[in-house]
Amino acid sequence: MKKQLLAAALAAQLMTQLYAGGDIEKAEPAEVEGSNFYIVAKGLLIRGDEITEEEETRNGDTGYGFGVDFGYRIGKGFALEYDFSYSKNTMTAKKEGFEPEAFDVQYYTSAIDFVYVYEATETVGLFAKIGYEYEWENIDELDEKNTDHGAVVGAGMEIAINEDYKLITEYEHSTIKGPRGDSIYAGMMFNF
Repeated sequence: MKKQLLAAALAAQLMTQLYAGGDIEKAEPAEVEGSNFYIVAKGLLIRGDEITEEEETRNGDTGYGFGVDFGYRIGKGFALEYDFSYSKNTMTAKKEGFEPEAFDVQYYTSAIDFVYVYEATETVGLFAKIGYEYEWENIDELDEKNTDHGAVVGAGMEIAINEDYKLITEYEHSTIKGPRGDSIYAGMMFNF
């Protein structure tokens, strides 16, 4: 009888292991559904800047515009982005011996950025970015078109609304010297 109970206990344990999937193995992390791509639509405010070139001072005032970012998450908080923005402000040109003149200026800016996001909580992420940008500046009244390029750095915050949407705020500084100045962005990210 003891042998039969021992055999039954061993059989029950063996059946339990087989039913549970055998040996316990380390679980693999769950796959995230969807893709690693995202898009950000945002409004922007440019702060304006003052520059002096060849005896002329150009002072840009505050302006407005819009931008869009296309991003791909590499993993571990890192992403690559392509950014495009359009903005417009009024620039006052001052030359010694002449009256100051005001002109409308349009800026088209394109950049490639490397981004790192630190997930502070489940819904809040803090990010920093560094990249290279190219800028086209058009002053139609002077029939003047300028281009320049340089480094761009930025920092911001993203707040998750749900799995697909996040609110974004961001501040960017560029090494390009011009009447555009630094930018402040606010917008919405869509993960797809």
